[in-house]
Amino acid sequence: MPQYTAPTADMQFVLHNVLKISESKTEGYSDLDSGFTGAVLEEAGKIASEVLSPLNVVGDTEGCVLENGVVRTPTGFDEAFKLMKEGGWTALDCDPEYGGQGMPYVLATAVGEMFSGANIAFNMYQGLTHGAYSAIHAHGTDEQKAKYLPKMVSCDWTGTMNLTEPHCGTDLGLMRTKAEPQDDGSFKITGQKIFISAGEHDLSDNIIHLVLAKIPGGPEGIKGVSLFIVPKFMVNDDGSLGDRNAVAVGKIEEKMGIHGNSTCVMNYDGATGYLLGTEHKGMRAMFTMMNEARIGVGLQGYAQAEVAYQNALIYAKDRLQGRAVTGTENPEGPADPLIVHPDIRRNLMDQKSFTEGARAFVMWGASMIDDHVRAGDELADDMVSLLTPVIKGFLTDKGFECAVAAQQVYGGHGYIEEWGMSQFARDARITQIYEGANGVQALDLVGRKLALNGGKAVMAFFEMIKSFCKEHGEAEGMADIIGPLKEASKDLQAAGMYFMQQGMKNPNNALSGSYDFMHMMGHVCLGLMWGRMAVAAKEALAAGEGDAEFYKAKLVTARFYAARHLPATKMHLARIESGADTVMGLEADHF
Repeated sequence: MPQYTAPTADMQFVLHNVLKISESKTEGYSDLDSGFTGAVLEEAGKIASEVLSPLNVVGDTEGCVLENGVVRTPTGFDEAFKLMKEGGWTALDCDPEYGGQGMPYVLATAVGEMFSGANIAFNMYQGLTHGAYSAIHAHGTDEQKAKYLPKMVSCDWTGTMNLTEPHCGTDLGLMRTKAEPQDDGSFKITGQKIFISAGEHDLSDNIIHLVLAKIPGGPEGIKGVSLFIVPKFMVNDDGSLGDRNAVAVGKIEEKMGIHGNSTCVMNYDGATGYLLGTEHKGMRAMFTMMNEARIGVGLQGYAQAEVAYQNALIYAKDRLQGRAVTGTENPEGPADPLIVHPDIRRNLMDQKSFTEGARAFVMWGASMIDDHVRAGDELADDMVSLLTPVIKGFLTDKGFECAVAAQQVYGGHGYIEEWGMSQFARDARITQIYEGANGVQALDLVGRKLALNGGKAVMAFFEMIKSFCKEHGEAEGMADIIGPLKEASKDLQAAGMYFMQQGMKNPNNALSGSYDFMHMMGHVCLGLMWGRMAVAAKEALAAGEGDAEFYKAKLVTARFYAARHLPATKMHLARIESGADTVMGLEADHF
């Protein structure tokens, strides 16, 4: 059976050596010394490896079962969920006013990686709840917050987001779900939603659905969409549960992966709902949840890559196959371990350099969310908005790619369910699709985010890289890390200039290159992260503190990413500059 070990040492390195969180002036960061974060991460890591990881294969093989309108989750999920609730793990960064612990988002992000890596399907029950909590916290009335948030923070009640319908996914303006106003200020919600993660289950006493619907007479398309709170059970004024609402699960979807999470068809038959936010401004409120979810999905992508890599590494060190071409390295055995072979090393280094770079990238993003929420830093908010589609799109594409690469290390055994590697690939696959398919993320990046606030964020991003390269480019041992980063950044800027010059003439010139641009930007972001990690590792080595071998490995891995992955930006630039004609030239009937 596969295993999971929480990468606490690497998380501590990112938090304290790279981000230097305890030195930050952001509210709450001064409390995050290495002793405190180490204790939190150590305890979360034990839960991830000892409780959640063994349930991962159980969830995959048993799945969820619909019985008489109730979804039964896999064996052990209920006990594990109670453990998470009792430990306060569902409320780490939630508002203390509603029972949360008020910790910074960056620490909750690190814990979230562990739980997702150990059992992605299980962690979605609380993950979706957190997103619904955030939407109500940001847009709800005081009465709504008081009624719903305490129970959602504790996960006594869980939450969902209901967007997709059978005939519309990305184009939500086509939705048909209706919200009829009632005399008491409530609405009657009627329609069907599909692909609803954690839509029905037996882990909580109530489920608070956030549902997009149209109020009759409103504007056409997306401008006529509103967001509603629709509880599974009605909530009385004293907080007790009342009658069952007119919402029911139609079926559980049969999926490729994440079998342990109940992905439901939800039927609303005149269910009572309450407006969240402003009429016809539902997408603004829902985006609070969606943006958080997209960063969370990016995290899921590299978390699956991490656990797959961990198991592939163990196998590569244990499995004896062939002899090293440079001479026998295991003379006492019949063959050398797989890890002696250059192609296996390449494969593992691809995975290692991605997962560690991705971790630093997401934690940096989480720290900027804290800067905005806790310190009012507007540039940080703009930067996160710019980077969110890259976090979601690039990290899930590469996360799936790494899960498949880890499977490859096993050879034929990687294709056999007994070894568990196929689950990581199957579970990782959905991350490229839900919360906005990655093609949509690329369009969002190029079509909206580059021009955000007059391009302030992307200009600040390029200036950040320029300043970093200037500051560290001449330092001993940094040339082969900074040089490729500088070249990759130039490629990215050249692609941006192409969009500006050619996109106005023909928008397809920009849109046909958007996916390549997202990957270019992803490589540059990870290149920057590896540059920062290299600087931090050199500082630690110079100070003579910590594990010297750990820091030396960081420098070797940074050089690997710079040499083997940053040159990909030139390929992506060439594709972008080929324009739209090669993409759009073939008539639809000729496909």
